[in-house]
Amino acid sequence: MADLPFTLDQLRILRAIVKEGSFKKAADSLYVTQPAVSLQIQNLEKQLEVCLFDRGGRKAQLTEAGKVLVNYCESILNQCQEACRAIEDLQQLKGGSLVIGASQTTGTYLMPRMLGLFRQKYPEVAVQLQVHSTRRTGWSVANGQIDLAVIGGELPTELNELLDVKPYATDELALVLPMKHPLAKSNELNKEDLYRLDFVTLDAQSTTRKVLDQLLASAGLDVQRLRIEMELNSLEAIKNAVQSGLGAALLPVVSIEREIAAGTLHKPLVVDLEVRRELKLIRHPARYCSRAADAFLNEILPLFSTKSNQTSDKKNIK
Repeated sequence: MADLPFTLDQLRILRAIVKEGSFKKAADSLYVTQPAVSLQIQNLEKQLEVCLFDRGGRKAQLTEAGKVLVNYCESILNQCQEACRAIEDLQQLKGGSLVIGASQTTGTYLMPRMLGLFRQKYPEVAVQLQVHSTRRTGWSVANGQIDLAVIGGELPTELNELLDVKPYATDELALVLPMKHPLAKSNELNKEDLYRLDFVTLDAQSTTRKVLDQLLASAGLDVQRLRIEMELNSLEAIKNAVQSGLGAALLPVVSIEREIAAGTLHKPLVVDLEVRRELKLIRHPARYCSRAADAFLNEILPLFSTKSNQTSDKKNIK
């Protein structure tokens, strides 16, 4: 077989230029000089006998040949990383890495506890948590940047077809009131009581708010009748507002466990109102599953599945 007309270093440099948008920024990100980057690209173009960049503009623009190579570049470098991780796995989890993804609520309140337990069992594994929107997290799993993820939102159709998507647990949405609210003396309320409350909610344009509104509507609540007193941009801000007496809120149970236990929020039962959303585990079925990822899947995730879903059977997530 003839020698390949490029090296892995050249592909890394090419990827960096595309990602950073210029030769100079790529050189800075790789901690090398700009002339070194330019020379490597010139050598690559000479070996391939094509131009990879249109050098007429101020920004590094790929030619058609450049675009073709970049498409393969990401796949080649990901395969190399997977090969390195497979070799690291031979060390019986005395090294290696694990990259976990999560959507906002899951990543903020559930994943840190999971990763804390994992680090106790496997302290030598480098662990990284990436918390983004469901869509961005899904694409990161598809591109091999994340090993696996737990999400609460809906994936785009093309990702549902590409990824292995399995039910993991359910997360309940609960009503919380300030401790000094008149209705906080009651442990049970009716749906009609909700229409007399002033609510603190997420911004109406946020994806999470839209999903929550859909869940409430599906549970038989007239979302349009709810009186919105204030809109904030995070669940933590909403919890603080409720504790300060600024209104009531409907929040994921996983986000208020600490406050309920501490007695700083009141969580009454709302008769005939059960609002649950499904949390899903996503993986790429064709990508290498490292020993670290396998340990997280089979030793850590099942423990929290029962906590997040007390009313349903423990699910097999292998």
